[in-house]
Amino acid sequence: MRRNPVLDRLGGNPVTLVQDTAREMRAAGVPLIDFSIGDPREPTPPFIADALRRAVPVVSQYPTTKGLLALREAIAGYVDRRFGVAVDPATQVMPTTGSKEGIFSTALAFVDRDAGDAVVWGTPGYSVYERGAVFAGARGVAVPLNGDHVLRPEHIAAEDWADARLVWICSPHNPTGSVMGADVIESFIARTRRTGALLCADECYADLYENEPPPSVLQLAGSGAQGVLSYLSLSKRSGMTGYRAGAIVGDSEAIAALTMLRTATGTAAPEYTQAAAIAAWSDDAHAAERREIFNAKRRVLREAFVEAGLEVVGSEAGLYIWLKVDDDVAAAGRLLERGIVVSPGRAFGPGGEGYVRLALVPTLDECEQAAGAVVAALAG
Repeated sequence: MRRNPVLDRLGGNPVTLVQDTAREMRAAGVPLIDFSIGDPREPTPPFIADALRRAVPVVSQYPTTKGLLALREAIAGYVDRRFGVAVDPATQVMPTTGSKEGIFSTALAFVDRDAGDAVVWGTPGYSVYERGAVFAGARGVAVPLNGDHVLRPEHIAAEDWADARLVWICSPHNPTGSVMGADVIESFIARTRRTGALLCADECYADLYENEPPPSVLQLAGSGAQGVLSYLSLSKRSGMTGYRAGAIVGDSEAIAALTMLRTATGTAAPEYTQAAAIAAWSDDAHAAERREIFNAKRRVLREAFVEAGLEVVGSEAGLYIWLKVDDDVAAAGRLLERGIVVSPGRAFGPGGEGYVRLALVPTLDECEQAAGAVVAALAG
């Protein structure tokens, strides 16, 4: 059977391969503490599930691409509370079925495959930037990160800026947990406006931080968010990974183009999950409680690693610890022998070699238990 050669070029998601190995070990009865994938285990707050159950209809009908006005208003309300920015729910807000599909499909709305358009992102990074770009026919530009693992405009070559149609930034960053300062975001906004590129900010971890809240492109782009889109998610903020509830917020012309695309593909969230999302976006208390849980996990692991002389890079916010090792594949293997599942850094693209990522998803007790095993496997 013939298939799109892009599928063969990209292959499967490397993180999935780690999960497959862990699944086989579990099936064989091996006890594991799994840090490999960002799927938190804390229960979804009950009021969210209650909102979904109340909204399940007697008669099922198609949802609309733009989603319920009440949902767009709830998202706009969250943006106002969290970032101090007023956005128009009618023209600047697009609900998505999770952030992943929104990120993947964005390039399909803006890339001209016949014009040599490029899509730029930092590597290591979220694999979906590349996958969306390649399926859209763009030239993918992965810019290596090092040091503090923060992408800056000057890291992107002049010829890539000339061709760039989309530029992806991510803060707090997946997989490293680094945070992009307001000055860096402002420099990206200025540069993309000069070149005509669309600045796409993956801000799915915006509510997971220890000290000061990370700044958003929406705060720095000015009224109307010209040339800027922010990608938000309830997956980690509200423990709703299985609900598939996210949002794109920003430039109204870009939102209109995404609406056209999504109408063509029939992409729309069921209205009962939209009802759950309304409840989640409208409440900040549960997000603060979850943030403290993740911060406690981060402190337990980071303090143990630093005390043992292991180098923790980034890991300031978000859901991950980014730990420097000699050989990421070998280190992941040694940890697996001890019942600890982590992701080798190279699974997140070039530049990830020599690091492992730990997602803060096991319980606090499991994190305390695992810290010693990680140190024993890796220290020295």
